[in-house]
Amino acid sequence: MIDRNTDTELGIEVREHMAIVEIRRPPHNYFDLSFLTRLAQAFESLDADPRVRATVLCAQGDAFCAGANLEAPRAVPRPESEQTANPIYVQAVRLFALRKPMVAAVHGAAVGGGLGLALVADFRVTCAEARFSANFARLGITPGFGLTATLPRLIGAQRAASLFYSGRRIAGQEALDIGLVDTLVPREAVREQAIAQATDIATSSPDVVSALRAVLREGLVDAVRLAVARESAQQYHQFVTEDFREGVAAMTERRAPRFEGR
Repeated sequence: MIDRNTDTELGIEVREHMAIVEIRRPPHNYFDLSFLTRLAQAFESLDADPRVRATVLCAQGDAFCAGANLEAPRAVPRPESEQTANPIYVQAVRLFALRKPMVAAVHGAAVGGGLGLALVADFRVTCAEARFSANFARLGITPGFGLTATLPRLIGAQRAASLFYSGRRIAGQEALDIGLVDTLVPREAVREQAIAQATDIATSSPDVVSALRAVLREGLVDAVRLAVARESAQQYHQFVTEDFREGVAAMTERRAPRFEGR
């Protein structure tokens, strides 16, 4: 893969009218504010490049993206106030505001904010081995990354509520069955299938695709912006609760959480 930048954690390659962006933070591909800011900047640069008509988001390592590393100090910054959006989710809004179609190659776990990142894409290619989870309630916090807007929009309110409330993981086949992903292939073929799909999109009229996408996704960015404001307001209080500390501890120790509601 040929880099167009000097960021060792982010690979960018342009193939004619299609670009590939690779997350290089294996094995879990955790993100933080700095990385998401650079990721948004990279995609905005590709959005402004007239050669690029579609993009692919993929990753190295075992996981697609396991969200933020909650064991690391300050991995998820607390909003400055109840009225201020979490800075990480501000970057999520930037990603949803992109104008060109994106295909995500989800070859492994997409968990928490990593699931939110996968839902930035227009289409998702995955495999039976992949795992998807909106595990926030198991951690003692409200879902973030705009998921309260994007997940119900994609799979319906009832299914989204079930995944939110339980925090359970689902495999690739179930993700396909409920409409969370679009294509299921063998794991070794996930990336190439995503590239093929993006290449196929790039053969269509770029002006028509751009206009059609704007119609199909009308109101999405505003919905995500409102969702992250609401999510951040709840998380502002939850980040300092005993339940959140217990949720992170339970995750670290690989056990069921023992929440007390405080």
